[in-house]
Amino acid sequence: MKLDEKRNGILSWVEHDRPREKLLLKGKNVLSDAELLAILIGTGTKSLTAVDIAKLILKRCDYNLNVLAQMTVKDLLNIRGIGEAKAISIICALELSRRRSASELPAKPKMQSSYDVFQLITPFLMDLMHEEFYAVFLNRANQVLKVHHVSKGGISGTVADPKIIFAEGLSHSASGIILVHNHPSGNLKPSKADIDLTKRMIRGGIMLDLPILDHLIYSNSGYFSFADEGLMNYE
Repeated sequence: MKLDEKRNGILSWVEHDRPREKLLLKGKNVLSDAELLAILIGTGTKSLTAVDIAKLILKRCDYNLNVLAQMTVKDLLNIRGIGEAKAISIICALELSRRRSASELPAKPKMQSSYDVFQLITPFLMDLMHEEFYAVFLNRANQVLKVHHVSKGGISGTVADPKIIFAEGLSHSASGIILVHNHPSGNLKPSKADIDLTKRMIRGGIMLDLPILDHLIYSNSGYFSFADEGLMNYE
């Protein structure tokens, strides 16, 4: 690297303005989103610092970290200064953040509304670009016994076997089940397959004395509740 290029890079900044040094001196909370991303990126290019590249990433996602969390390695590779290793580092950091949120559930939270379920399931389903299906098992006080991952599918669907869901619910001595799956497209309208599955599950729940209390369709921007819409029947 030429001397004039170095002067224009992070190394020419005063120490307290370099992202890593700034974190050590002042703590993580004072760093901007661009500076945090720059630390993940590590190094810049001949013409761009790591902070410059971070700013390009934030501009691409309209400075919205939720949008950034939905970007793929391929998306990031289209940004100047980002190679495969840097893209993977960013994706992994965001996935760790999502998993941390999912692991911070309070002990036996109580579900009193569809919005409670939406908040409960958000850490598990937010930012996913494929469909996943979950079953939430409740006790008689509507407290959560377990959030059970049923299946993972593609962009347009996933398989949920009623026998497996009921078997898992009975093994946890559940008194009620709430079904949840996501629509990555953001379209909250239930499909015919969604409606048919819900009816089959309701019928099975009546036979086993393990009622299906609701079925939520999740998206990052909101949700659809079968119970709220008066669709929890099996006719």
